[in-house]
Amino acid sequence: MSDRSTDRLSVFKTYKLYVGGKFPRSESGRVYEVTDSKGNWLANAPQSSRKDARDAVVAARKAFGGWSGATAYNRGQVLYRVAEMLEGRRDQFVREVAEAEGLGRSKAAAVVDATVDRWVWYAGWTDKIAQVVGGGNPVAGPFFNLSSPEPTGVVAVLAPQESSFLGLVSVLAPVIATGNTAAVVTSEKSPLPALSLAEVLATSDVPGGVVNVLSGRTAEIAAPLAAHQDVNAIDLAGADEVLAKELEIAAADNLKRVLRPQPVDDWTAAPGTDRMTAFLETKTVWHPTGALGASGSSY
Repeated sequence: MSDRSTDRLSVFKTYKLYVGGKFPRSESGRVYEVTDSKGNWLANAPQSSRKDARDAVVAARKAFGGWSGATAYNRGQVLYRVAEMLEGRRDQFVREVAEAEGLGRSKAAAVVDATVDRWVWYAGWTDKIAQVVGGGNPVAGPFFNLSSPEPTGVVAVLAPQESSFLGLVSVLAPVIATGNTAAVVTSEKSPLPALSLAEVLATSDVPGGVVNVLSGRTAEIAAPLAAHQDVNAIDLAGADEVLAKELEIAAADNLKRVLRPQPVDDWTAAPGTDRMTAFLETKTVWHPTGALGASGSSY
């Protein structure tokens, strides 16, 4: 009797985009080869088109109302659930990060652990950021003057090119933690960890459309996102200086918020709150305090 294990062909993984909670192939049908740090072939990744970028924006806009309207506490629960799901698939991501970034297993494991912790960190901030950047303002008059942060809307995110997983989460998590929705362009040369992250997002509690993941040529996908009239902001973390300038000019057409590329020496360092506040708007409300008694005193 033959050994069945020697006759079995392993199931080859097909990487797909993640748009609107579903996993389509690129509308164009194109793929491109992804290799490891030594040039060995890893997989064919979908090469997104302009149509894919537009579809991602439509999905993000459709999801914005429900996601921004959820309580901050609920968003924190959802982000924590993503961390739980990643922890359960830790070995897979260690392997993918090691292959994508040319790291040894121990260093890749440290990157994955830091990425899981980054989700937890932002999960804890969802219901606290308003206390830090909002509050009551002193005014000369019998009024309450209250400022509160609100999400900007649909944010296009160009993931860092070199840090394919921790860097990606470091720019994505603060966007959705504060109630925005995102169209994410993965690292061009190392998209596989991001495409696998989409599978985690799909099986966690993140509503479809809140995060949309596009792989392919960064410049090709970013151009229609920067010019899109229904994109409210763009994070240029993954763009070089020349591309960033071009995209900033395109983004000016509808006055998008633009976060220009900033050098990051160590993605494991504490991120602070800057990326959360970058895509928040401040709403200020005035309300009369009311008068107490005939003397006209007020509270």
